[in-house]
Amino acid sequence: MGREITKKEQALVDKMVSKAKSAMVKIENCTQRDLDRLSQAIAWYAGNEKTFTRLAQQGVDESGIGDRAGRPGKRFKIHMVLRDVLRTPSTGIVETDAKRGLVKYAKPAGVIASLIPMTNPAMTPPVTGVSSANARNAVIFSPHPRTAATTCEMSRIMRAACHAVGAPEDLFQCIERPSIPMTQYLMESCDLTLATGGKPMVQAAYSSGKPAYGVGAGNSTIVVDETADVNEAAKNIMISKTSDFGSGCSADGNIVIQKSIYSNMVSELQANNGYLCNSAEKELLSRAMWDNKENRTFSTIACKPQQLALVAGFEIPEHIKFLIVENNGQIGKEHKFSKEKLTTLMALYYFEEFPDALNIIQKIYEVGGKGHSCGIYSTSDKNIDALARVAPVSRMMVRQPQSKSNAGSWTNGMPMTSSLGCGIWGGNITNENVTMKHMMNYTWVSKPIQEDRPSERELFGEFFGQEVAR
Repeated sequence: MGREITKKEQALVDKMVSKAKSAMVKIENCTQRDLDRLSQAIAWYAGNEKTFTRLAQQGVDESGIGDRAGRPGKRFKIHMVLRDVLRTPSTGIVETDAKRGLVKYAKPAGVIASLIPMTNPAMTPPVTGVSSANARNAVIFSPHPRTAATTCEMSRIMRAACHAVGAPEDLFQCIERPSIPMTQYLMESCDLTLATGGKPMVQAAYSSGKPAYGVGAGNSTIVVDETADVNEAAKNIMISKTSDFGSGCSADGNIVIQKSIYSNMVSELQANNGYLCNSAEKELLSRAMWDNKENRTFSTIACKPQQLALVAGFEIPEHIKFLIVENNGQIGKEHKFSKEKLTTLMALYYFEEFPDALNIIQKIYEVGGKGHSCGIYSTSDKNIDALARVAPVSRMMVRQPQSKSNAGSWTNGMPMTSSLGCGIWGGNITNENVTMKHMMNYTWVSKPIQEDRPSERELFGEFFGQEVAR
């Protein structure tokens, strides 16, 4: 059983919540222009190349996982969130439907508890902050203990952005020495929780007694059919799989390939610096990546493939970017490689006809990752539609690098976020990408309209007038 919160910790959280509420009062009458300017300042201060690179790399150094060279590229997410926010009204009347006599007014959600994962201690705070400030909320960040320094430093920079435009700095605060009891008490004390992280964190948020947006586990699975451009597919899969060494839930974990192009696709993956493991190496990886309780081992999470192989007990060339294991027919909780991998390794499967692919997809998501995401490389609208109809996921990317697209991209219409709702499948309240609209309350104003009342014959159709015999 966990320890109780200390009086000192409780007093600290109470003080932070009080300061957050006071800060919100100071911006409650801001104009849309004022709020947009505040969001622009936060996005620039946090997302300029020099600052974000420093903090992104600090987060990798502090946690010991992730790609130090590649993670700074995630700053585009801050830019995209700003783009979306600047296009979305967040104060006063935000929507009017004259035909139905409806007018919608936006109001703040309140003080937000934002739980920050160790995989994105520099990126998640400003992605949340750009939206929350525009919605006139205040945020208290509860960082992962492994990356608390990075998150607190990013919070300091966001406070400086507030100061630069004359907004209260206490719109953003960060717990410097986080603990489980403090985080639990923070969630109970705030108006809304954004829980971006692992299953225990999300479960704690949902049990706090306050509204919460959580995310679900990933096990991203990609279908490649015989109509696909295998060169494009292999290149995009490599890009997605190797982003931040596969730390994201959206990184391609399972590739389901039509048998007629299977050998060509494997060759293309190898041409994109993939390493096909033999059966002995696959067994070594299985022992290294999961402990005897089937939990993922920390030293193999989000690491270079060379480190992954070394921990397992074999060596691979330096140019290799990801590992491949063939796993056809091996799906189920007893088959570890059909689970989420969270590193630079993917599992391959093949199918004969497209209905077989749909069956494989459904079996994989029974193991894990329901509600999160899948993808497909195909030019067949029939196959794309068939997968969309049966895949138990909230988002499906077509011919795009999965981990670079399902949370939003410059070349698709997905709303940019750092929190991917996984719906009822994943134990979440929403299937959507969590954005500014989820950080606001709304008042619906309804005015009288001309009566909209169909006749009973119209409503009941062929059943009108029928009666059940006695």
